Amino acid sequence: MEGGSKSKMKERVERQKGVNPRIEPFVPTKGHDPRELKSWAKRTGFVSTTFSGESGRNSLSRRDLDNGRDLNVRNNESVGFDLERGVDKTETVSPKIELDPILGRARNRGVEIEPDLGPIDEGSRNGRGENLGRRVEMEPDLGSIDEGSRTGRGRGRGENLGRRVEMEPILRAHNEERKDAMNANGNGGNSANGDVNGNGHIAQAAAPVTEPRKDDGNVDEEVGMGEYPDGEDPSYGGWHQSARLKCGLRENPGLVPLMFYGLQHYLSLAGSLIFIPLITVPTMGGSDKDTANVVSTMLLVSGLTTILHSYFGTRLPLVQGSSFVYLAPALVIMNSEEYRNLAGHKFRYIMRELQGAIIVGSIFQSFLGYSGLMSLFLRFINPVVVAPTVAAVGLAFFSYGFPQAGSCVEISLPQILLILIFTLYLGGISIFGRRVFRIYAVPVSVMIIWAYAFFLTAGGAYNFKGCSPNIPNSNILIDACRKHADTMRHCRTDVSNAMRTAAWVRIPYPFQWGVPTFRLRTSFIMVIVSLVASIDSIGSYHSAAIRMNLKAPTPGIVSRGIGLEGFCSVLAGLWGTGTGSTTLTENVHTINATKVANRRAVQLGAALLILFSFVGKVGAILASIPQALAAAVLCFIWALIVALGLSTLQYTQNASSRNVIIVGVSLFFGLSVPAYFQQYAPETGLILPGYLIPYAAASNGPVHTGNAQFNFAMNALMSLNMVVTLLVAFVLDNTVPGSRQERGVYVWSNAEDIMTDPSSLLDYSLPSRVARCFHWAKCIGT
Repeated sequence: MEGGSKSKMKERVERQKGVNPRIEPFVPTKGHDPRELKSWAKRTGFVSTTFSGESGRNSLSRRDLDNGRDLNVRNNESVGFDLERGVDKTETVSPKIELDPILGRARNRGVEIEPDLGPIDEGSRNGRGENLGRRVEMEPDLGSIDEGSRTGRGRGRGENLGRRVEMEPILRAHNEERKDAMNANGNGGNSANGDVNGNGHIAQAAAPVTEPRKDDGNVDEEVGMGEYPDGEDPSYGGWHQSARLKCGLRENPGLVPLMFYGLQHYLSLAGSLIFIPLITVPTMGGSDKDTANVVSTMLLVSGLTTILHSYFGTRLPLVQGSSFVYLAPALVIMNSEEYRNLAGHKFRYIMRELQGAIIVGSIFQSFLGYSGLMSLFLRFINPVVVAPTVAAVGLAFFSYGFPQAGSCVEISLPQILLILIFTLYLGGISIFGRRVFRIYAVPVSVMIIWAYAFFLTAGGAYNFKGCSPNIPNSNILIDACRKHADTMRHCRTDVSNAMRTAAWVRIPYPFQWGVPTFRLRTSFIMVIVSLVASIDSIGSYHSAAIRMNLKAPTPGIVSRGIGLEGFCSVLAGLWGTGTGSTTLTENVHTINATKVANRRAVQLGAALLILFSFVGKVGAILASIPQALAAAVLCFIWALIVALGLSTLQYTQNASSRNVIIVGVSLFFGLSVPAYFQQYAPETGLILPGYLIPYAAASNGPVHTGNAQFNFAMNALMSLNMVVTLLVAFVLDNTVPGSRQERGVYVWSNAEDIMTDPSSLLDYSLPSRVARCFHWAKCIGT
């Protein structure tokens, strides 16, 4: 004890005098233990002075070694070498470690001197021959920086460059482990990638320190995807580790498993695919038969656009469908003053105007993508912009969700509670190896509550003396029946006559509702909305690529996906779904829940959707879901969209006051400014239901100029939460100073990667025959 205390006192005195005491390197005894590392740091007086990106500046590259700077590594002995003036030839150095003051664990900051990997060739480092000559990064538990040996002058001049490493046995064992891990993981090479983003800045991504984990033969270790431009370790904290996929992008487990995976994928998205017509068609004054026909049309268009996107878009297994981004502006157009008192053929008039507006807005979106302008626009789109914008898409319906569901609380409340129980409390329970409750939370809960509502209806819970549920409100003359009309219409399961009127076989066709109507005011609204839809899809592309362990797409590939989404929305306008077709935000949640991201499975599921769209009775069954039940499911889906949007902030520095203020201000004004515009329509409360009043501000807003169409468009846009949120977030994020790491700038792959290593972006490549036709279009990443 006396000798140990003298040694500590001697080190303390030497440190105070500026003498560098000799400190033994940190060698773990039982794996990676943060407590053991903290104990060593406390004993040796280690203080971290490493900042983000320092490893990139102070690292010794292979080029430096080839220029004559020889590195001699010996076991348990000090052999000095002088790389730059002023370096003590008896000092030792180890890979840098930064201790997190809160979590108490180490951050990998890279290696200062590249070890000789011996027989490991450059091609085997990533399994695909990429990243040749890139810097090798080491695990944090291999050693430590001799911080005590740094002098003030050494800190200022970065004299840690080229210091000695006394850990040859550990490095040799580490190299053998790295060799085995890389041979087992064909895609593991991304960890050493120097990704290049759309702005042309190079970003070094660090390798994770954990060993590869396998599931069904697939390596699920996520390696550096490039979302940390300044050298931050992407595995630090573990909050965005990729899902362990059961079926990868290009795997072929067989026809039967693929069909099962495809049905599973679409059932988990059932709420997003079929419930929009249950809102829009009754609002437009359509009949139950019209609702069934629109549902069938939506299934057809969703199947067609998903197949097109899987072949000619980004080629990611992302389901395309009617997006909630288009739902709010569609409701604004439906509730315009000129359509409120329209009696005959109201549904067809409104649908044709929606078709014309969607076609014009989609043509603009397609031009934005295929012209290459989206590649330039990507420079200004970052997670701080995407997160509040996507969240505002879900928040736009907070005044619609529960007010509509509350019309029949005995059905809607059990539905909401059952979904929450399935997803949150029973989500981890596996039945036959499947997490049934998490994957099928929406369809299973809907079937249970629908059966419950059927028994309530059959048992006479909604029978009122002298009242018939099939008589419209305007024809009810008895006051006692009039107050029960909404209850019967929203709660009963037998009020819909879609099953009796729908045909068994019906093929949806273009212009089935008539020739589209083109008006400047509604077309301008949809042009702006198409920008919001594009930003939503950009966030989905990036998040999906990370969860699938894929290299980030190039800006050209993103542009190609946006361009095709515009074309798909044109198809939706021609067929008449009432909304545009985009990548569903819920795809990211589905991949996490099902652990399946297979292109063939999504294509087979899309083919089944097309087949079901030809059976009219399928659409009739879905159209018969009680409105209160549908509203309850949508409450959960809209809340999920809000959560998925805010989860995008994980790619930024969450504790940054800059980001917190931008997101908070964007969301607040995204809710408050539309409320200001909506208060200028007080008389609509006498005509429209309360849950539709926020969407009636276009005709009565505060903007008054000499042009009536301009007034309508501006009042409509400023009453949309997502538009105001996007405007505020976009301006603030691109004008307020902030580092690239703080902002979480999206790091897209560089188009030159295709030239140097075509296999790195093979998952996004177009089919060979199509690629030959578009080889000249470099701007869309062919």
